[in-house]
Amino acid sequence: MKKLLVGSYLLITLGIIVLFNNSSFKDNKDFKAIEAGEKIYNQHCASCHGKTGKGEGANVGTSINNEQLLSSLSDKDLYNNVKFGREGTLMPAYKERISEKDIKNLVAFMRDWQEKKIDFKTPGKIAGEPENGRRLYNLYCLSCHGEGGAGKLKMGTALANPQYLQYTTDKQIWIDTAYGREKTRMSPSLKGLDGVRQLKEEEISDVVSYIRSLQIK
Repeated sequence: MKKLLVGSYLLITLGIIVLFNNSSFKDNKDFKAIEAGEKIYNQHCASCHGKTGKGEGANVGTSINNEQLLSSLSDKDLYNNVKFGREGTLMPAYKERISEKDIKNLVAFMRDWQEKKIDFKTPGKIAGEPENGRRLYNLYCLSCHGEGGAGKLKMGTALANPQYLQYTTDKQIWIDTAYGREKTRMSPSLKGLDGVRQLKEEEISDVVSYIRSLQIK
């Protein structure tokens, strides 16, 4: 009887631990900020990014309700994207349109979409050959992202955009290139995944180095 009670106690304890671990990602939320952020999103963002954030808006907008994207970006990254926008694109800077608090609330709302944290495997150091990266880019990326990373409307991000390059790390570019973004046109490129492109890790680093070379110093 004693052994049975001990066993039952251990099962209950383990169940509590598992439940805690599964829910911990969603704990400690500021629900007031999320609610306020939803109002800001519906007012300023839904027309491009869609009501659910999956790029289904009437205008052209990236799918931002995306596990891969949200796992690769910190709250600071999201904040910078909203605040500074993308010059020369349909994504305006909101630093003079809404308040700092509104931007932070908007980030809280977008982060609330995330159901899990994906841990991406990346090289310890991303240092490739830009010239080979340019060759690979022209073969595999140009059709969507345009000549020299200029971007294409309704197709691919302008990778040569000054704000994009300023506020996006090499690691983030590597993750986007290697793993793609589920349920978007951006399929994986890393060898062994289910994308059409089957690039080695070092080849992806070459592409990243080429994209970084487009940054105006």
